[in-house]
Amino acid sequence: QVQLVESGGGLVQAGGSLRLSCAASGSIFSINVMGWYRQAPGKQRELVAAITGVGSVNYADSGKGRFTISRDNAKNTVYLQMNSLKPEDTAVYYCNALITPRAATTSYDYWGQGTQVTVSS
Repeated sequence: QVQLVESGGGLVQAGGSLRLSCAASGSIFSINVMGWYRQAPGKQRELVAAITGVGSVNYADSGKGRFTISRDNAKNTVYLQMNSLKPEDTAVYYCNALITPRAATTSYDYWGQGTQVTVSS
């Protein structure tokens, strides 16, 4: 079994910062891309940022210059540092990872349970 466990969400005032963490655990052979998505009420889930195993990153325009994604491959963990937060960043943030389990011949898409980020004005 493979699971992703997120932490670090919460309530913050506009202009503040939060750091999200997501640790993958279980029977893992390798992890390819890890990323963060978010879903605000009434909206579709959208990509926030993603990072490959060798550190190539991709950001949605909404987070460029404010968010930084990073990962610790030894810990199978991905982070999202969010600075200068805005009320429109309020959403449930989901961790996502493309993982090849041990004894598997293909990769699978895994999701965390989500963590709420609320930015007050």
